[in-house]
Amino acid sequence: MYDVVIIGSGPGGYVAAIRCSQLGLKTAIIEKYNTLGGTCLNVGCIPSKALLDSSEHFYNATHHFAEHGIEVTGVKADFKQMIQRKNDVVSQTCAGVKYLMDKNNIEVFQGVGSFVNPTTVSVTSSEGVKELQTKHVIIATGSKPNYFPSMKPDKDRIITSTEALSLPEIPKKLIVIGGGVIGLELGSVYARLGAEVEVIENSPTLLGMMDGSIGKELAKILKKEGLKFHFEHQVQGVVNTGEKTLVTALDKKGNTVTLESDYCLVAVGRKAFTEGLGLEKLGIMPNNRGQVEVNEHLQTAIPNVYAIGDVVKGMMLAHKAEEEGVFVAERIAGQKPHINYNLIPGVIYTWPEVASVGKTEEELKAAGIEVNIGNFPIKALGRARASMDTSGFIKVISDKTTDEVLGVHMISARAADLIMEAAMAMEFRASAEDIARICHPHPTYSEALKEAALGATGNRALHV
Repeated sequence: MYDVVIIGSGPGGYVAAIRCSQLGLKTAIIEKYNTLGGTCLNVGCIPSKALLDSSEHFYNATHHFAEHGIEVTGVKADFKQMIQRKNDVVSQTCAGVKYLMDKNNIEVFQGVGSFVNPTTVSVTSSEGVKELQTKHVIIATGSKPNYFPSMKPDKDRIITSTEALSLPEIPKKLIVIGGGVIGLELGSVYARLGAEVEVIENSPTLLGMMDGSIGKELAKILKKEGLKFHFEHQVQGVVNTGEKTLVTALDKKGNTVTLESDYCLVAVGRKAFTEGLGLEKLGIMPNNRGQVEVNEHLQTAIPNVYAIGDVVKGMMLAHKAEEEGVFVAERIAGQKPHINYNLIPGVIYTWPEVASVGKTEEELKAAGIEVNIGNFPIKALGRARASMDTSGFIKVISDKTTDEVLGVHMISARAADLIMEAAMAMEFRASAEDIARICHPHPTYSEALKEAALGATGNRALHV
């Protein structure tokens, strides 16, 4: 008899397993694939960042080294080696998760996990079926790429993010359907490597769920890098012609547009994955978005069955899943944890990076909250000029009455790391004045956050 059985070994699942073990709970984890780590480690966060870094090094060598006084000739992209390095990073990271399972005495079962009843989970593998008895179950089965009928991937020329991470060649031209996180990151990889990249987006701007200023600025930056955008275009169909793909779309005037490319990446988001779980045996039906419904304690309609991560509502972020995994483990152990969903940062790993935490300007205006805004351009930083990373800005939004920081949004080199200063300050309900009064080291990118905070306290920024 186990205290906890976890179905799925992605960031939510394996972190939940570790925390359960730390709390003295006998824990097992079920993974249907041969390696642990789920989408994030195998075909998501980790491999995409590996390729983003490799492509960024190549781009700098071919575009910026000369200005730094570094002469290089004959630079070319060894794409097979980039893919191999990416695979090595994935293997090392997944092996690290296996080590953590062993270290924490967590039993790992390879196979498909499915409910028999609320306290019995079967594991189906090539070796047969094994049943596990447990007091609690955590569903952590994550998500898979989404698509619409008109753009069904064939995984050959019409691809998802999974295939985009292991293409046999650098495309001469790549069409990306969807101007969201996945499409922009992978589109950036291939654009840096020399591909002609065109992005088709149904909305009038990029990243519609983020602060409006972010999408506009990022579009400007990526256009300078060679990406082309087709906004307010509705895809009607995608066809694999053998050596090419043909994408047809309607522009905002209703005219038909046809685009040809070597590959078409379908990147219109992800959807919760519950296939094969046997939820119907528990009387649990996914909602109209395919998600498992949970209460504020992440419990399903069956009290001893929990669900976390991409399979439940909220942002599909690895770090959100991790927090939920720890939350559920501690709830099972009788503790009273909390998660502040408003302060879970979102990051996009283009270059410059994009990061955001808290409310957007649009959300606050819609709620009738009067705000002050400080906006500091990265090009005004000495450190940015020194490193030639001058694109972007940092925006601090504070309550006009109390000066409490309500949202921070940035496009900047190292924004993925900078955002945590804002998240930490907001967790303790800091004011813009609080951030502005803290001495920031010079020269650093963090000074931009201080300057934006100064701006939010009454146009007091010092370097603009």
